[in-house]
Amino acid sequence: QVQLVESGGGLVQAGGSLRLSCAASKRTFDNYAVAWFRQAPGKEREFVSTISRGGGSTDYAKDVKGRFTISRDNAKSTVYLQMNGLKPDDTALYYCAARIQIGARMTNEYSEYDYWGQGTQVTVSS
Repeated sequence: QVQLVESGGGLVQAGGSLRLSCAASKRTFDNYAVAWFRQAPGKEREFVSTISRGGGSTDYAKDVKGRFTISRDNAKSTVYLQMNGLKPDDTALYYCAARIQIGARMTNEYSEYDYWGQGTQVTVSS
């Protein structure tokens, strides 16, 4: 079992930046791939970004590529999402999720992630 706690959300103007953090309860966090998803009111949960257990592989949704950067510090059992150039369309509740990664396979399917945080709200004003 691993518990995840997100932080770093808030209210920011369009064009601004935020850095989200996802802290895991487990010390041996380097077995887990981690992803960020988001859900806006009235919309389905959507994939944002994922990072492999060692941090060597990443993937991004098309509309955040070039603006968001995912990274991790396994010594601190923490994954980060640096969000630059924020747009009002980025407004959502952001969740981090984790799964034990076997091999090199990456996935952006939320059903494949076993552990979820409570979410942190990001609101971008125009």
